[in-house]
Amino acid sequence: MINELLDGNFKFVIEEFLPHEEYYQSIANQQSPKILWIGCSDSRVSENVITGMKPGTLFVHRNVANIVAFNDGNISSILEYAIKHLKIEDIIVCGHTRCGGIAAIEDGVKENYIADWLCIASGAKEITDKIAKEKNLCREEKLELLTEENVKLQIKHLKNLAIIKNSLEKGPLPRIHGWLYRVETGKIEVLIDGRE
Repeated sequence: MINELLDGNFKFVIEEFLPHEEYYQSIANQQSPKILWIGCSDSRVSENVITGMKPGTLFVHRNVANIVAFNDGNISSILEYAIKHLKIEDIIVCGHTRCGGIAAIEDGVKENYIADWLCIASGAKEITDKIAKEKNLCREEKLELLTEENVKLQIKHLKNLAIIKNSLEKGPLPRIHGWLYRVETGKIEVLIDGRE
């Protein structure tokens, strides 16, 4: 597998980098993305691939189940850098169907760190449990709903962070969006449109 990665890089240099060297040299000195992507670490969800974007266009934070944690120095520093230095205009929280993290939220998990991390999404599970019971949802429908509710909850967490509150008090940016990527179709659904 390591050889495949190195062969892939060679192919990238020949087929993509060199034919577009002027572009890659322009981003070599400084990045200026306008979008912060908060997504899941799942290997099937590559933000540049599924949106058709080139390197240099998205500033990215990924973790299990696309969670925005209040006590996470990593996401806090990413948000601060994105807002203060990169002047990003949009933040996208993107969940995806058939997410192992979402299934673990539903089923429970015994591993210590994973369980502690996923409890940050417990509010989404509470809402989903109530709706699923009322609508008699099957497991697949419930997991999809939990994925959507988790995106909404993480946006709520995001909007409660001081750096976002302070930014939004000064103006309309950053706009905050909630998306759902369907791994089975390749399509993105807009759950929350920050442009409205």
